[in-house]
Amino acid sequence: MSDLPEDLVDRLWQRDHTLWNPSPDEISNRLGWLTLPEEMVERVADLEAFAGKATDDGFKHAVLCGMGGSSLAPEVLRKTFGARAGAIDLHICDSTHPGAIASLEASIDLDSTLFIIASKSGETIETLSHFRYFHSKVTDGTQFVAITDEGSMLERLARNEKFREVFLNPPDVGGRYSALSLFGLVPFALTGGNLEALLDGGRQMASSCRLESAVDNPGANLGQTLADAAQQGRDKVTFVLPEEFAGFGDWMEQLIAESTGKLGKGIVPIVGENIGPPSVYGSDRLFIAYGESEALDALRESGHQVVVLDYDGPAQLGGEFFRWEFAVAVAGHLMAINPFDQPDVASAKEATKAILGQGEREKAAVDDLDPALSTIGPGDYVAIQAFLPTNAEVSDALQKARMHIRDKYRVATTVGFGPPFLHSTGQLHKGGPNTGVMIQVVEPERDFDIQIPGAPYTFGTLLDAQSLGDLQALRSKNRRVARITPEELKKALRD
Repeated sequence: MSDLPEDLVDRLWQRDHTLWNPSPDEISNRLGWLTLPEEMVERVADLEAFAGKATDDGFKHAVLCGMGGSSLAPEVLRKTFGARAGAIDLHICDSTHPGAIASLEASIDLDSTLFIIASKSGETIETLSHFRYFHSKVTDGTQFVAITDEGSMLERLARNEKFREVFLNPPDVGGRYSALSLFGLVPFALTGGNLEALLDGGRQMASSCRLESAVDNPGANLGQTLADAAQQGRDKVTFVLPEEFAGFGDWMEQLIAESTGKLGKGIVPIVGENIGPPSVYGSDRLFIAYGESEALDALRESGHQVVVLDYDGPAQLGGEFFRWEFAVAVAGHLMAINPFDQPDVASAKEATKAILGQGEREKAAVDDLDPALSTIGPGDYVAIQAFLPTNAEVSDALQKARMHIRDKYRVATTVGFGPPFLHSTGQLHKGGPNTGVMIQVVEPERDFDIQIPGAPYTFGTLLDAQSLGDLQALRSKNRRVARITPEELKKALRD
């Protein structure tokens, strides 16, 4: 392991932006996460009172409309802890697929649902579209809550519409570092989550991450391990997680991919991949596991690098949020990148906006998948990007496809649903190393759509524009990408 700069930990806690860039832009205003575990304790009583009042007022469901950092931590908390008996059941709305929206609406009683509109900037197109749709069904502003930054368009909208509550998050916290901020805590409070325990875990880990010795500092040690492995070619970090902790992988995926995937560098997080025999893995893997398992022994014996982190149960989640935030910040310094910006995310957004402005929907142009697959070589990864309904049947089919590709080509594989992955791994796909083969899976036609109130387009049109916009952005970066239908994917995998 390389030596950690002697003053790195102290400089990080001093919020020294020169650790990552001579300019303070998108760094100095992104380091508030360091003290969130302490600062948010003061909000616990108010958050619990807010949640209690919502329950007393008869709310049974809460729908969180948010993308990326605004929704991933709440979703992890929901998957890990569920909802306490008598508390509010949380649903996540982060898809623009009309079928997904209709399915969500059918699963709730609108009259007993609280809608959480969450966006740091207040201008996220998906989130505002979701608001417009649900507000056209539920016009009572007291059934809506906003989480945003002070002065945002969403704050103004929320106050004009007389929302039940407007939560203003600390402005110096970026989206993917916001798990222990109001973006994570407000939804967790509604489900009856133990806020004190979550923050206490964060405080304990933050204290440990002040230790100057990398050996004793769990965040710095992990960050050093990540950077060393990536610089030695083991840049596919593959997570082995207990079933009840599996949701944590989705949050880590965004944190790692969006923070490190830039300037032609990057760490590729691999989550949800079924662990196979050592023979299906190349030499580009770093395995990180929570707790020991038999599968790890075989990997070690075959020469793969395996890191095992202590696992005492889901209760350690608050501490793990902080550990990984600190680790990625350290890895960013060691890899000479700024982990707090996302310079390549805007390209897909701009392309989407331009396509929407044309006012016409372009039909899916289907590529032949074989030419893209034929380029796969050692050290590559395959990313399946699905602009499809987010249901169990589709997820299972995509999981089978990724496992087939992994075993046949001995490369790492990922699956992401659009548009959520655009706010997560999308930065890595375009800004990271050109080792990805992207398979964009789109519907050729659909027989159902939903109009977005106040917009000249539907949710289906928006989804199509987002897929085409990302396709254009990928090709402008000379990335290997094939655009196919689900049937074409099935056919290719049978051949």
